Amino acid sequence: MILRVRVLLVEDDEPIAESLRRGLVRYGFEVEWVRTGAEALAADTGEVVLLDLGLPDTDGLDVCRELRARSDVPIIVISARSDEVDRVVGLEIGADDYVSKPFGVREVVARIRAVLRRTKASRGEAAADAAPESHAGGRLVIDRRARRVRLDGTELSLPPKEFDLLAFLAEEPGAALTREQIMEAVWDANWFGPTKTLDVHIAALRRKLGDAVTLETVRGVGFRLVVS
Repeated sequence: MILRVRVLLVEDDEPIAESLRRGLVRYGFEVEWVRTGAEALAADTGEVVLLDLGLPDTDGLDVCRELRARSDVPIIVISARSDEVDRVVGLEIGADDYVSKPFGVREVVARIRAVLRRTKASRGEAAADAAPESHAGGRLVIDRRARRVRLDGTELSLPPKEFDLLAFLAEEPGAALTREQIMEAVWDANWFGPTKTLDVHIAALRRKLGDAVTLETVRGVGFRLVVS
């Protein structure tokens, strides 16, 4: 089952907010976008809050402080304020992480996943998360921390991009992921080369994985990983 994580995005800059919202939706998140601190305090926080400090009606730090007083929802501050004092203050009043502008969607997604893992672990829910740093599917085991892949107990030697591609597809077995999602996650949001490189890497993985894992082509969309 693919979990739909609900994100409350508090950001007054419309181009940034729209870009981030679209990116998060591509990664499977549900996003509610509000512009002001008052709207943020009145909204459902969801499971993660992305909070800009430069809000039109109040300082984002005050919003962070109020949200933390109300609940233990993970809060990730996103701000153009890169000064160390702002970072320290934000973390001291209850923020779980701090991302400085400019940033990429991949970085924000990684930060969200990291704070969710830490939150689950602190609540004693890690066992229910089925080892987030590894994927075991039948004959295949992916160890993300060690960047190792084992097939039938034997380690496979994969180049960095092949490992990244396999690990990304394995995050949501059975889900059809678009070529754009995959290229942004594995290569970069600013990749301007041909997407044919994706097909080359998929073909290489198919040869190496044999019948243990199926990398299905979803016509007109992208690819999905199916564990045998």
